[in-house]
Parts: sequence; structure tokens; C-alpha cells
Amino acid sequence: MSDPLIKVENVSKKFCRSLKRSLWYGMQDLGSELLGRRHGDNSQLRTDEFWAVRDVNFELGRGECLGLIGRNGAGKTTLLRMLNGLIKPDTGRIEMRGRVGALIALGAGFNPVLTGRENVYINAAVLGLTKAETGRHFDEIVAFAELEAAIDSPVQTYSSGMTVRLGFAIATTLQPEILILDEVLAVGDANFRHKCYHRINKLMTDAAVILVSHNMDAIAQTASSLALMDGGAMTVFHEPVEGIAAYHDANAQRQATTSDGGTTHQCYAPVVAAEVRILPAEVGYQGQLTVEAEITCDADLPEILISFTATNAYEQAVMCWHSSRHPSPLGLCKGRQLLRFSVAPLLLDNGSYHWNFKITRRGSLEHVVWLTRHGPLVVKSRHRTLGNIPYLPDASQCEHRMLTSP
Repeated sequence: MSDPLIKVENVSKKFCRSLKRSLWYGMQDLGSELLGRRHGDNSQLRTDEFWAVRDVNFELGRGECLGLIGRNGAGKTTLLRMLNGLIKPDTGRIEMRGRVGALIALGAGFNPVLTGRENVYINAAVLGLTKAETGRHFDEIVAFAELEAAIDSPVQTYSSGMTVRLGFAIATTLQPEILILDEVLAVGDANFRHKCYHRINKLMTDAAVILVSHNMDAIAQTASSLALMDGGAMTVFHEPVEGIAAYHDANAQRQATTSDGGTTHQCYAPVVAAEVRILPAEVGYQGQLTVEAEITCDADLPEILISFTATNAYEQAVMCWHSSRHPSPLGLCKGRQLLRFSVAPLLLDNGSYHWNFKITRRGSLEHVVWLTRHGPLVVKSRHRTLGNIPYLPDASQCEHRMLTSP
């Protein structure tokens, strides 16, 4: 890389779980710095300390987008705060070249008492723009955020979506060389997300972008490389699809392993056991795929919704069978039973897919059976299309048969 805008070398950050010890350590470290001494060996942990970020290395150049993913608490936001200069690393070195536009926390940097107009000028001043320069961009910022009617109202009266729209508009309209986005696209509606993706792609020609999201579809579409964080450590993948697969595989392994090393079904009361299989494991284009779910309940479950989806390598749903299209309500009975339905014709291109199977109580967000990223489902075909288009197969046929009496 000839001209990296972001360079991170062996960066680590530790925190203390105990508030009292944290305050004491802070006083010790501050005193050492005031006296011109290093405050001990920063590579060693003291009592109750832990590594939030550990030995992170990467470079990001102009025109590149790094997708940053990981479980909650993996260290993503801590890393972003160090990149933005809000906190400093305990070890390592960070180089940032150019103006930074960052949205790390919802509404961060906004004064809730001031109006949207006043906050635009304040945030632009923090970025180093004069009042005249901000004035030239002001109408563009307001138009992108779609806040013409509310720009002179206090920010405390804004919804979370309005706040994010304004923050994103400020951070991106002022043409930063480095753009850092932490889950901001999860709040906006579909139209605004589309505008954001278009703006990010436009900026990527002259800027370096770090995008944090749990939306793997967005990461796969936008990122040119991917960094997976786990327990403060980072693994960089030059192919985003490989990193997304590693992330899902790690999550599936955590879900499937119990404390005694055994395996468990992902099911919840009144379902006590669930086994799902697909027949055949390999199917041709426009073929028939049969899904069988053997389920044991300890009580009746009168109204359920079933979904069976297939996802491609980019974690995009390309097929969804859903029982809401079934002509009559489906239910589960106490005892052991078999649910069987067919997906036909299977309009998937040649390749390998993962499948997800979920059963939900009607009128509830609660899953009673939740199986994700299973498979693979292999489609063998010489058929070629312009790419899979998400579709919803017919769900009129679904067999329910009791295997044992209650």
C-alpha cells in the first residue's frame, strides 16, 4: 500500500473491572506522566484489568473500506474510539492522515438543547471548518438529512433516526479523508440506508472508510476487506465473504456447545427437542427440496409460523418458504410429531448455500425452534442466470403427522 491513511501498529487497550481500582490506577498513571515517567509496563495486566483490544495491526488506504465485525463486547467500539482520538492506546501506535468524520455513538457530539442548525455549525467547527465554509454546505447537509422542517428545533426533540440522519449528513458532506461509522445504518429506514450506501461508495474513491455493522449483507456489499474481532484480538480477511463465514461459524459453535462439551438443540419451551433435515442434500435447478422437522413438545402450541430460508455466500437470503402463505393455521401438539413440506421449484443457481429454520409463536417475536446457518445445501446445475433473485415458493402444502401419542 503506497499511501495509507490509517496505520495501526500493535495497538492494545486495557480496562479495569473494579471502579475503585480503576480510579487508583488512573491516579497512579497520571502522577507518573506528570513526573515525566512511564507508568510501569503497559504490556502487563494489573489486578482486575483485562484487554479490551490486544495487538491490533492493519492499514487502510484511499479508496478502501474495512468492514469491522464481531460479537458485542469484542472490542470494536473501543478500537474506533482510539482511532478517533477519544481515548489513547496503552501500547502501540496509530497514524491518521487527513480529516476524520466519525459517527461512533448515536447523537455523540450533539448538544440536545441547541437546534439542529446550531449543532451543524458546532460540529463543522470541531472538524476545522470556518463558518463561511459550513454555510456553503449547510443546505446540502439539511437536504440529505431530510430535516428541512425540523432543523431549527432542539435536537432533544428529534427521534433517533433523525439524529443519525443529521450526524451522517455532517460527517459525510464535509468530504472527510477518513470516515468511521459504527452501526449508524441500523437506525435509518430503507430509503435512507440506500442514500447512505450511495454516499459511502462515492466517498470511497478519495477516502478510507471503516464500517461497523451486524448487517452482513451491508458489509458484504460495501467492504473491500474485513476485520473480525473476538476477545479484543483481530483477524483480517482480504475477502469479506471468508470473514463473514468465519464469524457465523464461530457463533454457531458457541451456540451448539454446552458447558459439558455436548451438543444441544436450539429450541425453547414448549418444544423440548427438534431435528431438521433436508432431502436430498444435493438438488438440481428447478428441482424439489423436501424439509422434514421432527419435533417433540411437552404442551400444545396451537398457532405457529414456520420459515425456511436459504442464504448465499454473501449472507443474502435468496429463498424463503414461509407458512404465512399456508391456507390454514398450523400448530404443534403435545408429543412427538413430523412436519414435512416441499420447496418446488427450487430456483437457485449452481453453488453451495446455508439454510435456516425457525418456528415462531404467531403474534410473538419468541422463537421456539431456531436453527441458523445449517447445511450446506448444494445445487448442481448447468443453468446460468444473472444471479439469484430472492423469491417466495408456494407454501400451500405442509404435512403434519403425530409420531407418538401425548
